[in-house]
Amino acid sequence: MAVHFHEEDLPEGVLAPGPVAIDTETMGLITHRDRLCVVQISDGQGDEHLVRFAPGSSYDAPNLKAVLADPARLKLYHFARFDLAAIQHYLGVMAAPVFCTKIASKLTRTYTDRHGLKNLVNELLGKEISKQQQSSDWGAPELTDAQREYAASDVRFLHRLQAIFVERLEREGRTEIAQACFDFLPARAMLDLAGWPEHDIFSHE
Repeated sequence: MAVHFHEEDLPEGVLAPGPVAIDTETMGLITHRDRLCVVQISDGQGDEHLVRFAPGSSYDAPNLKAVLADPARLKLYHFARFDLAAIQHYLGVMAAPVFCTKIASKLTRTYTDRHGLKNLVNELLGKEISKQQQSSDWGAPELTDAQREYAASDVRFLHRLQAIFVERLEREGRTEIAQACFDFLPARAMLDLAGWPEHDIFSHE
């Protein structure tokens, strides 16, 4: 298992076929303001790849974009809504189809309100991950070893979590509603980008 660091694009041919786990690191939570700094990606075979974008980047990353835009390759996220919007805004591709472990958790782990990735990894896989670097400076000239490990850990476990949630969704009879939620996520991300971040357009108000 290794963490591979790349500048501006993913090398060609480093990922095995099949689903990929995706995450992003940005300068903050406001997509239009806070630039995309890192995209993490893993094929679930044991290695994680971090693609870092410099200030002023053109985000011309053809290899990474090809993977993200591939409609035949399922993308696994934890809180896909944010990552989809960031990728669309900066890289110009909608990184779907989607499986979101946060939504799957909320649909199956109704016995708790703890749906963070750290909680899922601990309960379902018996592993511990640190969130200490979550709010660190991802735009720094050099990323620390702790930052790289944190970024890699955000995609390291998503394939295993997805397998568990597929079974739980089926067990609870919620596979179809989960898929409908996943299918809507690209539209939800576009609504965020268009200025409807928290307004519920389905509400009466």
